[in-house]
Amino acid sequence: MNEEHLQSLAWQVFSNTTHHMIFTETKLKGAYIIDIKKLEDERGFFGRAYCQKEFEEHGLNTNLVQANVSYNYKKGTLRGMHMQLAPHAETKLVRCTRGAIFDVIIDLRPDSETYKQWIGVELTADNYRMLYVPEGFAHGYMTLEDNSDVMYQVTAFYAAGAERGHRWNDPAFNIQWPMEPVVISEKDQQHPLLETVMEQSGIA
Repeated sequence: MNEEHLQSLAWQVFSNTTHHMIFTETKLKGAYIIDIKKLEDERGFFGRAYCQKEFEEHGLNTNLVQANVSYNYKKGTLRGMHMQLAPHAETKLVRCTRGAIFDVIIDLRPDSETYKQWIGVELTADNYRMLYVPEGFAHGYMTLEDNSDVMYQVTAFYAAGAERGHRWNDPAFNIQWPMEPVVISEKDQQHPLLETVMEQSGIA
């Protein structure tokens, strides 16, 4: 059996496989780490980076209306923690297309069993891993390499009036970043602490 025939058989198996993506739910309900299944040969590999059908089978939002790209010059650049409030709340699908990032989300759903808890996932151009971030989460990341690109698809258009931010080093979350930020915007440095937000809203 020659190499070409083996490749043909492998492709048939891949094509007939029902699932081409691996969905792993995190400890934060509704948030998923997504990996691709690879069909490899001497040329490299082929994989599926998105499949509406498979997303829907896991109950995930597929109404991705906008895709954004963020380029970062330096390792240690921190962006976050960002979210939009209802009725402009958004789900995000995040991937790193060049370099590497430490991607962080915080569960800010008041009724959630994991309210105020966070997770961090390393997304790199080499691991092709994605993070699915549901509505009600704050999101941010730190670059682990120079010249890192991040692409994120969202289910709601940008609405300036609904934009909110939380402090990257808020003790209420105690996020364990891999290093101190080298670059962070003035805006992100001035996001309020959760305690302040709750006091202003009359919750505390």
